[in-house]
Amino acid sequence: MQKFETAKAAALSMRPDVPVYCFRPDVLVEDVTGFMAAFPGDTAYAVKTNGEPMVLETLAKAGVKIFDVASPGEFAAVRDVAPDAEMLYMHPVKAQSDIRLALETYGIRVMALDHEDEVAKILRIVHALDLDPATITLFIRIQTKGSAAYELSKKFGAAPAHAVELLQRCHRIGFKVGICFHVGSQIQDPETYERALGSAHWVRSRAGVPLAGLDVGGGFPAEYGRDPKSKKPDMPGIGQIMSRLRGDIDGWGFSETPLVAEPGRVVVARAFSLIVRVLLRKGRRLYINDGIWASLSDSWTGKITLPARFIPDPARTRRNGDAKVIAPFRVCGATCDSVDILSRPFWLPETVDTGDWIEIGHIGAYSMSLRTRFNGFYPDTFVEVTTPFDAGGKPEGYASLETMGE
Repeated sequence: MQKFETAKAAALSMRPDVPVYCFRPDVLVEDVTGFMAAFPGDTAYAVKTNGEPMVLETLAKAGVKIFDVASPGEFAAVRDVAPDAEMLYMHPVKAQSDIRLALETYGIRVMALDHEDEVAKILRIVHALDLDPATITLFIRIQTKGSAAYELSKKFGAAPAHAVELLQRCHRIGFKVGICFHVGSQIQDPETYERALGSAHWVRSRAGVPLAGLDVGGGFPAEYGRDPKSKKPDMPGIGQIMSRLRGDIDGWGFSETPLVAEPGRVVVARAFSLIVRVLLRKGRRLYINDGIWASLSDSWTGKITLPARFIPDPARTRRNGDAKVIAPFRVCGATCDSVDILSRPFWLPETVDTGDWIEIGHIGAYSMSLRTRFNGFYPDTFVEVTTPFDAGGKPEGYASLETMGE
């Protein structure tokens, strides 16, 4: 992997026509070690957020010993780079063959569920493998309510009374049991964890069984760009959120319960940026070589504000407009799909033109996990960059909440 001090240096040296991911391993280490130091329990990195081998290997070397996995592909990815790591199989709905693979081949002993049929599937495999249920911990996932960029309780989670029944049933069978929840991705309300802990307390008090652990899931927000036109109040930083969470854990009586969290965005978002090239400027439209089917799905949904930095092509000596004027541009992706248009305009210097590059910051979470091969486009070029995106000078632009006409 080539190494550069900044993304600008990479762009001007490589002059790439394909998107380029800029990996910052030192930033990744800084963010994950900071999280582990602040959270009063175990940290299980959520592999779905970014499962690139370079990410998993860096995290393992930084001291992450537990990974939250959801599929055989993720089992294998973790085992390849961290043979001794523990894996938590926290997908609530699993194929029976995948359950067997997890227990028999990968030695996974922690799983999540939210329905009695899942208990039956797991129990069949446990009996077939002649395993002692007491060696396996089943976390019952409960429904939660909160405000997040991406809600995750519409699909999974047992209602509180149902969760009580599941805890009691699994305990009677002989499994160790715990409670887990997931408040969503990128929480937008600092009270979210407090409400979820209150629900967990209600379930625990009525189930009347010993808990092997409490898994508070993910949702810890990464710090993206700030749209100056947005009227939403700023979320507290991760330090304030952690301080409040520790107080809520103690207040609801979980301080003596083994705890685990499944961070994703907050760990890996800042570790990558993306260099894209302007293939064509057509009025106030920019056609770039990435898009919603590749790295920019967050910009399609419009739920994340991404900072952007202009990298002008020095080969273009004549420009129109004033470089000090920041203007909104509709951004169109690389595919021939007519819906491949970002929902938010990017605000950039009005001199941006065909052949220039744009560095889009804080792209490490989900961008690589969700990219597709649609139309034959698949960004897969990586370089290492030593300077953090935040230290590279103030970004000239951002993806705004403001809408634009066609």
